[in-house]
Parts: sequence; C-alpha cells; structure tokens
Amino acid sequence: MSPSKAKACYTYEAALEKAVKMENEGFRNYLEAMRKLKNKQARMILKDAALDELEHKHALERALVEGTIEGSHAMDRPVPTMDLDYVLQQQELSPDADARQALAFAIHLEKNAIDFYQRMMQGCEGAPMAKLFEKLLNDESRHLQELEDMYERHFLAEN
Repeated sequence: MSPSKAKACYTYEAALEKAVKMENEGFRNYLEAMRKLKNKQARMILKDAALDELEHKHALERALVEGTIEGSHAMDRPVPTMDLDYVLQQQELSPDADARQALAFAIHLEKNAIDFYQRMMQGCEGAPMAKLFEKLLNDESRHLQELEDMYERHFLAEN
C-alpha cells in the first residue's frame, strides 16, 4: 500500500481536535454566508445550520475534557438521506440568494462533513476511534436529513 493510500488513525485527542477544527470551519462558512445574504429567510436557514455546527463543536470540546462523547451527538445508527447534494448545484452564495439556494448551500456543507467523518472512520477501521467517528457521522446524517426534508417540503414538486 502506498503511503498516500495508507490508513491513518489518530489518538482520541488528536481525532477530536481534528473534528473540532472541521466543525469550526463549517460554522465559519455558515457565518460568512449569513453575513452577506439580504434574504431574511435564507439567513435564518443558515443561522440554524450554524448553531448546529456550534453545538457539535461544543460537544466535541466537552469530549476532550470529559473523555467521552454523549447525548444526541452520540447516535448509534445512521439516518438515511436522499443524496440531494448530487442533484443540487453547489455554488457560492450571492447577497441576493434565496431560501432555496441557502438550503442547497447548507446541504452541501453537511455532505462535506459526512464525507469527512466517513474518511476518518475508515482510516480508523478496527480501532476504538472508529466508533466515535461513526457516531459523529450518524449525527451529521441526521442534520442532512432534516435539511433535505425541508428542501423537499418547500421546493420539490409532487409527482
């Protein structure tokens, strides 16, 4: 196996630090997009998503102190999603973006988080850390499902 394809796992603390950094970047992406949007409904969608990222970050930081991750951030099963990120075009949000565009933006950011935790879980396969990443992946899938459900309710036509 080449060094670039080798699996990499982290210590518990290093893994949590990496996850904190990823969640903080997601929060900052939402915050930056929120600040430039004019549409109130679009800003509210991103505000809710930003607060979810902040909750994740704080749960991870608590886990650094307490040595374990508990609560709603420790889901045991994945939540099925519709994979709307494949049909929705990912784009930078303009100040005139509407709620539909804001939701698509949020769906892509959540999918990026899922991909991150999936890679971390696979890199730690067989190690105790894999379980932590699996739980975080499952929680991110729940957030993605909530966003996709909202998108479906408001923007997908019934057949």
